[in-house]
Amino acid sequence: MISVDSQFYSEAQDLFPYLQTIRRDLHRHPELAFQEIRTAGVVVRELNQLGLEVTSGVAKTGVVALLEGNRPGPTILLRFDMDALPIYEETGAEYASEEDGKMHACGHDGHVAIGLTVAKILTNHRDELAGRVKFVFQPAEEGAGGGAAMVKEGVLLNPSPKNCLALHLWNERPVGWMGFSPGPVMAGADFFVVRIEGKGGHGALPQTTIDPITAAAHWISAIQTIVSRNVSPHKTAVVSVTQVKGGDSFNIIPPFVEVQGTIRTFEAEVRQLVMERFDQLLHGICGAMGCSAQVEFSFHTPAVRNDAELTQKLQDMIPAVLPGSRLDTRFQTMVSEDMAFMMQDVPSCYFFVGSANPEKGLNYSHHHPKFDFDEEALIRGSAMMAAAAANLLEE
Repeated sequence: MISVDSQFYSEAQDLFPYLQTIRRDLHRHPELAFQEIRTAGVVVRELNQLGLEVTSGVAKTGVVALLEGNRPGPTILLRFDMDALPIYEETGAEYASEEDGKMHACGHDGHVAIGLTVAKILTNHRDELAGRVKFVFQPAEEGAGGGAAMVKEGVLLNPSPKNCLALHLWNERPVGWMGFSPGPVMAGADFFVVRIEGKGGHGALPQTTIDPITAAAHWISAIQTIVSRNVSPHKTAVVSVTQVKGGDSFNIIPPFVEVQGTIRTFEAEVRQLVMERFDQLLHGICGAMGCSAQVEFSFHTPAVRNDAELTQKLQDMIPAVLPGSRLDTRFQTMVSEDMAFMMQDVPSCYFFVGSANPEKGLNYSHHHPKFDFDEEALIRGSAMMAAAAANLLEE
């Protein structure tokens, strides 16, 4: 039997050279959604060396591995995302991306390194484990549907997990901070594409046109009032316009404008309210200005919701596993995560590991060209995930 006061942190510290080597190798060779062929190859190689039962090609490039303990027991699923982003890196690090226009700007290289390190730690304790650990290395988390694809291909079956766990290195907080919150912790996400149509013409003769740009401008301004004037101050939502496209020349009023963006919410009733007001403002304002409008919503992911009882159990482990940590039990973010699909029907916990270090200049936000993190966070993430899995199996 493994207890929470065993030396998981010490074991992770001993494996830091391995952690750092894997992380930096993956950072040099980032791969985009469903293109994680080299990354998956590294994962398969390392897991095979541990003697685990490995399945590759799940949801195109995903990898699943089973570690069987020495005694009967439940299954705990641990998920680690693998994909990079289409960003040109500007960190200047000696391990910077060697792939133009591709970068690990969110920390997924660190997540994979943590996953492989946890596999090493728990394999060393195989004879003490009851049940099994299912390691899931997921492709395409960054908006391309990798989580849903893995669920569709049966990642929650054969065997089905008792609990699911996932983590994220978090550069909005310093090393030593840990975020373990019950209930909704990451927002559900919807995308929208709006087309506003008017009547194009000469820019010097606006009276002969119906200007979709002016209509779009008024509507974009108006939807900022949805959250401030329709959603209760005790609730949360985000409506963000992220793309506006219209026109090809300085002297032509275009016939249409396309607007894209995202809506983020935690609760179904808030989501419904936001979408209703969004639609009312779109058609009301555009209609009043002589334009027509169409909107297409696409559902991306539900909210990430932590099981309260499970989250409390993990909170209780932290003083023994990571003494001196600054525990935050009320953390939420409007960022979305498709781990939500694996968590919908299984009691789960998604936690955050502070990774910023301003003194080292390692405090740029996720998805920034200069994003990088303090690698001490890799040790902390590995220790916590290994301890959580081992002790949940004992129940």
